[in-house]
Amino acid sequence: MHFYVPCDAVAIATGADKIAAAIAAQAARRGLDVQITRNGSRGMFWLEPLVELVTPEGRVGFGPMTLADVPGLFEEAANHPKAVGLVEQIPFFAKQQRLTFARCGVIDPLNLGDYIAHGGYVGLAHAIKLGAAGICAEVKDSGLRGRGGAGFPTGVKWETVRTAPGDQKYVVCNADEGDSGTFADRMMMEGDPFCLIEGMTIAGLATGATKGYVYIRSEYPHSIRTMNKAIALARRANLLGADVMDSGHTFDLEVFVGAGAYVCGEETALLDSLEGKRGQVRAKPPIPALVGLFGKPTVINNAISLFTIPVILEKGAKHYADFGMGRSRGTMPVQIAGNVKHGGLFEVAFGVTLGEIINDIAGGTATGRPVRAVQAGGPLGAYFPPSLFDTEYDYEAFTRRNGLIGHGGLVVFDDSVDMAKMARFAMEFCAHESCGKCTPCRIGSTRGVEVIDKIIAGVEPEKNIALVHDLCETMKFGSLCALGGFTPYPVLSAIAHFPEDFSKSAIKLAAE
Repeated sequence: MHFYVPCDAVAIATGADKIAAAIAAQAARRGLDVQITRNGSRGMFWLEPLVELVTPEGRVGFGPMTLADVPGLFEEAANHPKAVGLVEQIPFFAKQQRLTFARCGVIDPLNLGDYIAHGGYVGLAHAIKLGAAGICAEVKDSGLRGRGGAGFPTGVKWETVRTAPGDQKYVVCNADEGDSGTFADRMMMEGDPFCLIEGMTIAGLATGATKGYVYIRSEYPHSIRTMNKAIALARRANLLGADVMDSGHTFDLEVFVGAGAYVCGEETALLDSLEGKRGQVRAKPPIPALVGLFGKPTVINNAISLFTIPVILEKGAKHYADFGMGRSRGTMPVQIAGNVKHGGLFEVAFGVTLGEIINDIAGGTATGRPVRAVQAGGPLGAYFPPSLFDTEYDYEAFTRRNGLIGHGGLVVFDDSVDMAKMARFAMEFCAHESCGKCTPCRIGSTRGVEVIDKIIAGVEPEKNIALVHDLCETMKFGSLCALGGFTPYPVLSAIAHFPEDFSKSAIKLAAE
């Protein structure tokens, strides 16, 4: 018998390690020869820990598993109460278009042979043949845009670094995944780490960089351990180092652990942190592509952008660009969280509507109450009411509705949420996480909390709502980076779409 038990942080948090140990103990007790492979997560978190049993028809899933459910795996597994059928036929999984996450949950994350058997390093081999200019052209033709939120064309950024003068260049992976409701970076680092190594190596070849850093937040200990082990394995296999795949190219990697500041997700603050300084936002220009880490030309890409590079080089730019719509090409790993029935990761081509994701794919709220709001794009993202659920999941479509796709996170709220309190939280979050370098962010967010507190208390609500609008305008256009600049999105969207929550206190006071 061959079982797969995830080693993903979510699975471990729900008991996967104990389940794996129990399966081994049951097998020993019964005198059976059992193989247990620790894979990444498939991203269906409501089923974790999801145990998979290899059968002639495919891998059959059982979940969410408890210790009491383990003996049944060795008896009549087909009639097991936790059986969910063939994993790849579960509707949530079957509807996906997995390109970036094709191997995640399928392979042993630290088995290099397993990675190569599933298409790994085909992209790098092709990249070596193409050369630097050819790689940049392929990435540009794919239409890949930064998956960290800004949506800047990845190939253009690489070409800028490639042609920039410099005796030393760097590739930096931004895996400082701090947005609420996001976990795609972590899932991939824990489930398919060689993919990131391959993507960063290709970026090095494309730009002339010989050194790379994976910047991971300290709250991701499993990701840190897995990436360090994978880097050591790749180095021993001549996939990193002085002569990558006998190509004559040098590229090496190391993991850098961040201290957990949200602002270090901003690329220039991240560079300061890498240099051993306090993470503070730098003024631009100059841009990091020209003057980046240690003053050298630097590629800074979000982890998912770099994870996507191998499949583009393996299957070709056209194959990737055929997915999506408009200027949003390829797929996006949508991360569904909050008060939701089926939370997890859903990779799909751009163009699906927000309503399809929330109602059809995620199944609505976990409480069964009506969905009242969805925050898209992390703690600085706008709130979307059901009346806007026809919005297509596309960079430009979200922009037209005063929203952000961001890192792909969606947090669902039912009708019990108080949107005035959510607007207050946005200002409070900004005040807490501000690096303090610019006044609109540092002071504006603090004043924002005070003004919204007055609105909630019913103190001159109309006057103070007007003041919030004015304050948001200053923060949006006066802040040095997106932390202060994007905080107005959740605040103003809450006021625009849920005005009743900002007048409740005033109405109550008037009645008294």
